[in-house]
Amino acid sequence: MTASLTDMIPLSGQDEPLLHGGDLAAARRLFPDAREPFIDLSTGINPNPYPVPRFSAGLFSRLPDLAAADALAAAAAQAYGAPSAAHVVPAPGTQILLPLVAGLVRARRAAIITPSYSEHGRAAALAGHHVTGVRGIDACGDATLVFVANPNNPDGTLLARDDLLALAKDLRRRDGVLVADEAFMDVAPRGASLAADVTCGNVVVLRSFGKFFGLAGLRLGFALAAPAMAARLGAALGPWAVSGPALVVGAKAIADTAWIERTRRRLEKAAQRLDKILSGSGLDIIGGTALFRLVQTPAARDLFRHLGRAGIWVRAFPDNATWLRFGLPGTKRDWQRLDSAMHAFRKNGKAIRS
Repeated sequence: MTASLTDMIPLSGQDEPLLHGGDLAAARRLFPDAREPFIDLSTGINPNPYPVPRFSAGLFSRLPDLAAADALAAAAAQAYGAPSAAHVVPAPGTQILLPLVAGLVRARRAAIITPSYSEHGRAAALAGHHVTGVRGIDACGDATLVFVANPNNPDGTLLARDDLLALAKDLRRRDGVLVADEAFMDVAPRGASLAADVTCGNVVVLRSFGKFFGLAGLRLGFALAAPAMAARLGAALGPWAVSGPALVVGAKAIADTAWIERTRRRLEKAAQRLDKILSGSGLDIIGGTALFRLVQTPAARDLFRHLGRAGIWVRAFPDNATWLRFGLPGTKRDWQRLDSAMHAFRKNGKAIRS
């Protein structure tokens, strides 16, 4: 697994667990004298979010409209390529769906294709499964639950749709379920999603709203599944699972095809700009998506500390001391600060490559 609850990485003279990106409180504890404001590059979240509309006060004072939830499900089915709204379960983020999805199959052995998002294994364990990290589809063995991030986090690997469908077919022989976490599919090539294939009955696709649309704090995500599975997940979440503001913003954003296409192009250009900074600093880029890049260097821990002191928070990995993940800066000043910090690291004679 990429990280567990007990994994540690030594930083700034003390040990502190770094399990996820986005924790600026941890950044300030580790680097109390860092330049402010911190630039958070530790997540794969679009730094230029979808514009949030004005809300009426009544949207906050009344329970979420169930008709609006149905409308959002229909919009998500259209946007993601699911067969119908009956195949879509809106949720307050995909994180809350993980243990529910893991509970769709009787607890036996769960295979997590690694390296990957650490919460997959934690959720499977919470559902009672014996969790095993495996290095590829062919190593899943007799597992009855398989989690795969596609594109993968942190290395951006995109598995072929046909290979995943073959895995799902094999799992069906054991009444097993394949869970495809497509959190970064919005920036992947068209046609790679399994959304249209949930009709086979044992495939669940998770789609994150917050990453591509840059509104992670809104807490919105979707499970796509066959209607019977979708109904079970919806019943487990209960009524009013998604807030009224999230229903409104979500339905508007995922139907805004012009903004989506512009953003795909903009993120691709931004990722290329990030490549120039990273490779120009001597870093080996070993993977990523248009929302983040993964680099490998023997100087990863020194670079992490250097950037932290400069007020730039990147993602370190407890079980791989040579990896760092960089998200995209959001403003001209943020880009300049990253470029300057990387230049200073090189100028000070730090060895980035072995």
